[in-house]
Amino acid sequence: MQRDHCLIASAIFLAACGGEGAPASADPALVTPDRAALAAAAPDSFTVVLGTSKGEVEIRVRREWAPLGADRVHYLAQHKFFEGAKFFRVRPGFVAQFGLSGRPEVDAAFRNLSLTDDPVRTGNRRGTVVFAAGSSPNTRTTQLFVNLADNSQLDAMGFAPVGEVVRGMDAVERLFAEYGEGAPYGPGPDQGRIAAEGNRYLRTAFPRLDSIVSVTIRP
Repeated sequence: MQRDHCLIASAIFLAACGGEGAPASADPALVTPDRAALAAAAPDSFTVVLGTSKGEVEIRVRREWAPLGADRVHYLAQHKFFEGAKFFRVRPGFVAQFGLSGRPEVDAAFRNLSLTDDPVRTGNRRGTVVFAAGSSPNTRTTQLFVNLADNSQLDAMGFAPVGEVVRGMDAVERLFAEYGEGAPYGPGPDQGRIAAEGNRYLRTAFPRLDSIVSVTIRP
């Protein structure tokens, strides 16, 4: 599982080196994020509904689990960061990962806006939603994954769930997964190229990836 940790960790490192369904012009709050707004506290709990190409996925975010992570998710969802984003890394029985926007100017804006780590307050069980992070502390930015199995080994590695899928886990399980692990560990999408070229790269090289087509926040 150390290798799996490295593969998850690479998500943030490679993204530092992001479209179909994406708005033609990004919200200014995504291109030039305001640090005060980013630091604003989210509600104690809220629901993010992702309309995906496989159906709706409803995520209940719980601030008591990971306050800083929940605040970031709320900001990103509020400003439609995830609209047009692809599920670029899907490993059956492990994780489904997303959170590069498909717009290079947006992903570049968040590259250095990393979060201080939240302590792990609940386990990485199936259906929980967690920030991907680098192998060094305090490297969470925008990338998230859904645990497709009970991945308790991630608890000791510092991966703190921020919420859980409460409806639509069947849609998550149907996400296209045949491209395999991402570069450089496999033939799947290269996160550096996603960040640099956006969804144009993914549409050309990995056209069957599933997308997030809408994002809604509910109290």
